[in-house]
Amino acid sequence: MIVIGVDVHKHSLTAVAVDEAGRMLDERTVAAADGELLAWARKLGSERLWALEDCRQLTRWLERQLLAASEELVRVPPKLMAPERRAGRVRGKSDPIDALAVGRAALREPELSRPRPDEQPFRELKLLVDHRDDLVDERRRGQQRLRWHLHQVDPSFAVPARRLDRPARLDRVGRWLARREQNVQVRIARELVSRCRLLTRMIAELDRELEQRTVALAPALLELPGCGVLTAAKLLGEVGPIGRFRSDAQLARHGGVAPLEASSGRVQRHRLDRGGNRQLNAAFYRIAITQARVHPAARAYLERKQAEGKSRREAIRCLKRQLARVVFNTLKASPALT
Repeated sequence: MIVIGVDVHKHSLTAVAVDEAGRMLDERTVAAADGELLAWARKLGSERLWALEDCRQLTRWLERQLLAASEELVRVPPKLMAPERRAGRVRGKSDPIDALAVGRAALREPELSRPRPDEQPFRELKLLVDHRDDLVDERRRGQQRLRWHLHQVDPSFAVPARRLDRPARLDRVGRWLARREQNVQVRIARELVSRCRLLTRMIAELDRELEQRTVALAPALLELPGCGVLTAAKLLGEVGPIGRFRSDAQLARHGGVAPLEASSGRVQRHRLDRGGNRQLNAAFYRIAITQARVHPAARAYLERKQAEGKSRREAIRCLKRQLARVVFNTLKASPALT
């Protein structure tokens, strides 16, 4: 079997074929929109594995093409390429060197992730969640600019904090601005009011769509105390098909909520994992903080951990690790995900 490592760029891609011993067989650089890469690969052998650098903004289109052609492919994290580049006999950095490193990393690591046919609903959910986050950030920036304009128009006109996302408050501000002298600053402020009103409607529509999709995919996740619609959608979008994880320990490691062993000799200790998927880690944290406030079982767990000598922050980390197990078991038991 041959492995074809691919280094993908926006306008071009470079593929290098290696045998099972990691020896280079051939290389090819083509334009991104060129369809001759698959024909070139078929001439090299019938048994082949495509290894793509895991930069999904660039490789998603190529993954779709290869899957449509019934090709086998894996995703190689960029951090696995550096050891192969250092071990290579050719020094420097180029597209063929990177593609060769991708192929050799795929040979060295047998348990790399593969695109799954059932991941599309989760990808769409992640796209919607990310789009909503962008809209919320855009609205926040517009609200900040609007507040400064309102202050410069009339410092005595005060808007309470966290009220400019409410239609009634925006209508009140709009009517107030309509009564002012219509200079440039008032005109800009009225445009910002209209923009904030539009973004609020778009966010509300996305909230309804996210709720529908989350209920369709994993309704049991919404029954978890402290897990609202947005947090559940974030979990599903970041976790993807739960079948890609063999155990809750793998999910916890992926989310960075499992401690890392840092033992040496007789000293047995663990340290905080600052890596992993930080979006997933933040979702676990939101659930943990909410449960610490309203869920009796979680509060009892935290009190027990603190009685053992852990700080409040360390107890919260322990709770996040337990939540990874709960989420894993919940998704595993969901009929729509099995």
